[in-house]
Amino acid sequence: MSRRRRKVWPFIGGLVAMLLAATVLVMWNGRVARPGTLARVTVPVGATLSIVADSLMAARVIRSAQIFQLVAQVTGGADQIMPGRYLVPRGASTGSILEQLQTGRNRFRRIVIPEGWGITQIGRLLRDSLGADTVEFLAATRDSARRARMQTPAADVEGYLFPATYDFTDGVTASMVVDTMLTTFERRWKDEWNPRIAQQGRTRHAVVTLASIVEKEAGRSADRPRIAAVYMNRLRSGMRLQADPTVLYAMKLVAKRVLYADLKVDSPYNTYRVSGLPPGPIASPGTASLTAAIEPAQSDAMFFVAFPDGHSEFTRTFREHSVAVQRSRVARDSAESARSASNGR
Repeated sequence: MSRRRRKVWPFIGGLVAMLLAATVLVMWNGRVARPGTLARVTVPVGATLSIVADSLMAARVIRSAQIFQLVAQVTGGADQIMPGRYLVPRGASTGSILEQLQTGRNRFRRIVIPEGWGITQIGRLLRDSLGADTVEFLAATRDSARRARMQTPAADVEGYLFPATYDFTDGVTASMVVDTMLTTFERRWKDEWNPRIAQQGRTRHAVVTLASIVEKEAGRSADRPRIAAVYMNRLRSGMRLQADPTVLYAMKLVAKRVLYADLKVDSPYNTYRVSGLPPGPIASPGTASLTAAIEPAQSDAMFFVAFPDGHSEFTRTFREHSVAVQRSRVARDSAESARSASNGR
């Protein structure tokens, strides 16, 4: 063997060893705890490569920020990382993570669906935040298979789009959003509730419908069980629910003081004219309102009225209720006068 070859082989061997070592380090860098799970990583606008690496470290996506930065610099992708919130799989290779951050794949947006929102409000939020198609969204809520899945006889799945915080990736469809919310409802519905409502001779749909009214009526969380008790007492006695939020729902309005003229609206959702529960929920109730509808307070109250500070006053007779209503009006007028005086300063 020539002297030149004897010099080349050690060089090649050293180079191969370095490549193998680099490969092992890169692979090791992606092997973290709980591989296969998704981590939420935020890349701020204008973030440096060091900040990105630290974010990945904090989310336990990589083991070494230095190795990640080195790979990014060597491959020339350090300045191509796109800002945003990402769902990054733990256990992925450094190259795969870089590719995701450079293409924006699996970026997500956080959407908060408040308790008491209805399908119309949710649809507008999804359109404005995700660019979701409103027509597709409404069609998905009226789909017969989804209504059968939720066991609702109503025309849509109103009430079953569970109010919560969701992370939706870019490109998610309106149908996928609806399915995610329905799945969340099913997960939040407690199994022990089923035998309880069965013993009461009630259906889940009736419970969700009542809970949706409680959700819209309650100014304070602590009042929910007592509000539910009032409506259950009325149902048992044959008295109409006379719930203002059902009138607004019938009128396709979200927030408005109900006037006497509004009580004449012709709709099965107008509980001033129709006895019993409306055909379906009027909004999405949260866990607290569902619990209140299943376990109402022990109370003989038949009436309640809300006050400006959010609390409700409960009474047993119509005469007591009339007095409470008058006190509520005085309190409301006083609060409005105080606001006007404050704004005029």
